[in-house]
Amino acid sequence: MLRRLPFAVMLAVAVIDVLAGPSLGFLPLLTLGPTFASVSGSVRRTAMVGAVALVICVLLSLYNDLLFKRQNPITVATIVGVTAASMLASHLRLRRERELANVRMVAEAAQRVLLRPVPRRAADLRVALSYTSAAAEARIGGDLYEVVTTPHGVRLLIGDVQGKGLSAVETAAWVLGAFREAAYDEAELAGVGERLEASLARHLSGEMFVTAILAEVHEAEISLLNCGHPAPLLLGGGRITVAEPPQDGLPLGLGSLAADRPKPYRVPFGEGDQILLFTDGVVEARDHGGAFYPLTERAAGLLTAPDPQAALDALRGDLIEHTGGPLLDDAAMLLIRRHPG
Repeated sequence: MLRRLPFAVMLAVAVIDVLAGPSLGFLPLLTLGPTFASVSGSVRRTAMVGAVALVICVLLSLYNDLLFKRQNPITVATIVGVTAASMLASHLRLRRERELANVRMVAEAAQRVLLRPVPRRAADLRVALSYTSAAAEARIGGDLYEVVTTPHGVRLLIGDVQGKGLSAVETAAWVLGAFREAAYDEAELAGVGERLEASLARHLSGEMFVTAILAEVHEAEISLLNCGHPAPLLLGGGRITVAEPPQDGLPLGLGSLAADRPKPYRVPFGEGDQILLFTDGVVEARDHGGAFYPLTERAAGLLTAPDPQAALDALRGDLIEHTGGPLLDDAAMLLIRRHPG
């Protein structure tokens, strides 16, 4: 549409000028063509649109017998001047876009290195991952996840860093690095949380924080440590429940504001059960009417495929269909299914 707009505007000006006759001068409005061309076109395309505007100006001047009138050279000079300025604007825009693309490419590469693919199987668990980037202007976010098999069992992490951009990616790197080390060293899940808090206390400043859930899978249960993050959904026995913590906990990085840190709590997690961990980009996704995505209602009917990844892909597709366009925030989901027998 933007590529056609300059020609549509010039055509409209030409038609109006022909209908109005020589008494009203609409030819200066032909400068809208190269002006609009500079918004999305290249320098060459902008010059071409300016040349078309000049041709139309000359033809309409001949038609209206205005070619040698005093006002016409001023109109031609105006079109030439606006075209030159539009070409310069197009050049500067393209240079800024290339610089932004290079910075974004480096940030996305760093994010991909940090967010390694999760294992599809861990002990008797089957794991599925969905990560949906936000709209282009915000797609470098701070959502993070990890699944590791340790001497203490399978441990998981999902979190969301406050803010976006390179600072969020840097904070995510600190959290993931601390988790990957502490998950192997600490015998208790609470100890892992304390290590993450200590690491962020050294690096974060001001009011920055990270919401997160740490999990550890046991024989028939799963331990959860919720640090200010949306509670996961537990699906089993034909029922879906929200695994809310006994008490609300502060996000990582804000531990100094509370006397007590969040404590792990256990929920049943037997054969065939599933648990869905997600970031707030999922539940805060809105449709065109402003309604939030009804995750609890949709998950029960969509997470039924025999393959966990196919089930999670179906849920992701439904999420994108609900919004009707790109998400405004990154949306990460981890689905853990305990494989029967």
